[in-house]
Amino acid sequence: MDDRQKLLHEWTEKLLAAFEIEGTEVDIDAVLGLAGRAAHGVVRPAAPLTTFVVGYAAGLAVGSGQAEEQVAMRSATAVADALCAQAAAEGGTE
Repeated sequence: MDDRQKLLHEWTEKLLAAFEIEGTEVDIDAVLGLAGRAAHGVVRPAAPLTTFVVGYAAGLAVGSGQAEEQVAMRSATAVADALCAQAAAEGGTE
């Protein structure tokens, strides 16, 4: 694990502890990949907005009993990925 990965892992652990959701699995590479696709397919500020909305949508699905955590995250991410690809195809980049 390089220094950047270690820092991101530690930061994620701090966030999870602060929100009292330790043990929650976070695929950091998947989140960063989605942010990159949003930034390059839509506009740069779409990256944090997209990852927030995906997490929120997944959380709502889990909280309401519609899906398990991993299924909710995969589904929400797939929707966002499709929208990012569509935006990129339509020339939505900066």
